[in-house]
Amino acid sequence: MSDYLRRNAWLVILAGFLVSSLSMGIRQNLGLFLPPMTVDLKLGREAFAFAMALQNILWGVFTPLIGVVADKWGSGKMIALGAVVYASGLAVMANADGSADLNLGGGLLMGMAQAATGFAVVLGAVARRVPAHRRSLALGIASAGGSFGQFYMAPVSQGLIGAVGWGTALLYIAALATVMSVLAAALTGKASDVTEGDARQTVGEAVREAGRHSGYLYLTAGFFVCGFQISFVAVHLPAFLQDSGFGLDTGAIAIALIGLFNIVGTYGAGALGGRYSKKYLLSSLYFMRALVIAVFLVMPKTEMAVLVFASALGILWLGTVPLTSGLVGQIFGVRYMSTLFGIVFLSHQLGSFIGVWWGGVAFDTTGSYDQVWVASIVLGIAAGLLHLPITEVPLRPLPQET
Repeated sequence: MSDYLRRNAWLVILAGFLVSSLSMGIRQNLGLFLPPMTVDLKLGREAFAFAMALQNILWGVFTPLIGVVADKWGSGKMIALGAVVYASGLAVMANADGSADLNLGGGLLMGMAQAATGFAVVLGAVARRVPAHRRSLALGIASAGGSFGQFYMAPVSQGLIGAVGWGTALLYIAALATVMSVLAAALTGKASDVTEGDARQTVGEAVREAGRHSGYLYLTAGFFVCGFQISFVAVHLPAFLQDSGFGLDTGAIAIALIGLFNIVGTYGAGALGGRYSKKYLLSSLYFMRALVIAVFLVMPKTEMAVLVFASALGILWLGTVPLTSGLVGQIFGVRYMSTLFGIVFLSHQLGSFIGVWWGGVAFDTTGSYDQVWVASIVLGIAAGLLHLPITEVPLRPLPQET
């Protein structure tokens, strides 16, 4: 890491914000491609949902592995490589003529790319450059980039689909994804750059230590629920609204509103996490998600109800990320944060896989998403309860701030 970047943490935070905006923004709007692609390719929704579910599970599987490499060899290299693979996956999707291409491009390649450009690597790079007392806020800002990307990519994706068709739209978006390789230059750094913690501890020792910590296990279980909820909504909400009599534009607006309001929600979660108990904030967030979903299900499906639901859910959307990653850094330190948060994130992606795929299977077999909506409520309550017993005390003293 250059001295210039050491002295200019805000440059690193901005780069993290922008990479998150592209990495998360593009994938969070792939649900807009579900209706036109499944119609043109004569596929059921389960086929598209499986490709997205495969992306999520592979994203999770590769994240801790890439986290280890990023901790040892540098975050920037992984992000730059991930950007190229990301664009390649979108290009394969653009030329898809069946489910095999969807699984290869949208599943395998994009899953690998998400691991390299996603939160575990990006937030690990940001956390290493920011003092402990400002870290939660910095992680909140970088995480909010994903929400900003979801906001601006919704009209971009829908506009491109309407103007040039889904295939060409995916190619334009693939070109946009390559910008992440340029931003990677500001997100360099590895575990050996960190002075806090025990310099003698190996990555294996860090993983074993975390595996014996009950709070780490509760965080891992809770993050499963986050993945289940947001991935189901991101992929299936546009189609759900279309089934309810709304046009595709309403789905795009809803996804955009979730992203817009979560800019505030994620930043706010990071800011609050620097002042108050992160575990209680996480519990409150999960309880409120369950409440918002329950109210939406029983309300008449009007345009106003959709807008209110999307806005409320947006406040709660990715606020789990700075709080969960912040707790990992707070308890275990940031030396191996990409690795440790990567393992927690694997659980998130297991939830994502089940939520997305179950949504497709449920609709194709019952003609309804009702069972998955109800599961989202029950799991939200369970996650809220899981975070309450976490012990937030750091295992090692934090360095004194100057």
